[in-house]
Amino acid sequence: MEKENLTQTFYNLECSHLKSEIRTSAKELSNILADDYVEFGSSGRVWKRKDYNNNHVLSPDVFEISHFHIDVLSPDCVLTTYHLMNHTAEKKTLRSSIWRKREEKWRLFFHQGTVSNGDQ
Repeated sequence: MEKENLTQTFYNLECSHLKSEIRTSAKELSNILADDYVEFGSSGRVWKRKDYNNNHVLSPDVFEISHFHIDVLSPDCVLTTYHLMNHTAEKKTLRSSIWRKREEKWRLFFHQGTVSNGDQ
């Protein structure tokens, strides 16, 4: 797959888990997150897939991605990095994700958010 097409594919994947209808649905999140998913949240908390169940889903905030970049680590592993503006909370973060392909489907394996002062 061409780099431009691959970049668009992963941009769409990142946007998918930022949509409010996905973030507020444990079922929809389970279609994106790998079984061994780990997240280092911008709050400093560590999250695992089991934490995203019917008792805890994500906020339905409004987000905007910028400075999106991918690095292909292997044919079945891609690193994405980007800046994220949470317009609801008025908070900027730097984001990184590792996506792994298993059984012909890309799943989010690792994610990290780091609070930014916005000067990057």
